[in-house]
Amino acid sequence: MHSSRSFTAIIFWGLTNGIALAAPVAIAAQGTGTSPSPRAANAAAPEFVKYHAVRWQRIFPKLGARSPEISILRVDPSSHATQLLLRVPRDFHVSKHWHTANETHTIVSGTFVMDSAGTRIELGPGSFNFMPAKMVHEAWTKPNEGTVLFITVDGAWDVNFVEGPPTGEFASKRKR
Repeated sequence: MHSSRSFTAIIFWGLTNGIALAAPVAIAAQGTGTSPSPRAANAAAPEFVKYHAVRWQRIFPKLGARSPEISILRVDPSSHATQLLLRVPRDFHVSKHWHTANETHTIVSGTFVMDSAGTRIELGPGSFNFMPAKMVHEAWTKPNEGTVLFITVDGAWDVNFVEGPPTGEFASKRKR
């Protein structure tokens, strides 16, 4: 079974240990994305965000440059379905976690090694995967390159760590 910690508990844990997991949640709740105006996010209108205009926010500020960064692009005001970008530094381990909603990953740049249910696969640019809701998974970036991912979630985006959040330790120094 999954960890009994809810996302709310993880936010509390993060705040008590100086990890800003609340920041991405606050952004998602606003539904304003990184570039579209609040009016556009609630209207039946197209939205456009150029990559150079994306605003990144460290997920774990205490990790400094070792922190993955997030940019919430859009949150549907009705379903809370979320589209976001994630930028993960080189040689990083994203510890075991799960999400309440179904999640997809499309690799924009770099290589992402994912593991779930005993299957490990290396995904390069243009690769795609689907992760069912509540399926525990973890991932790594290569020692010499970071990764940018486009992620979609068919509900509100959350992260439920199974054994605690990433430490920022270089993945190549850990036994996999």
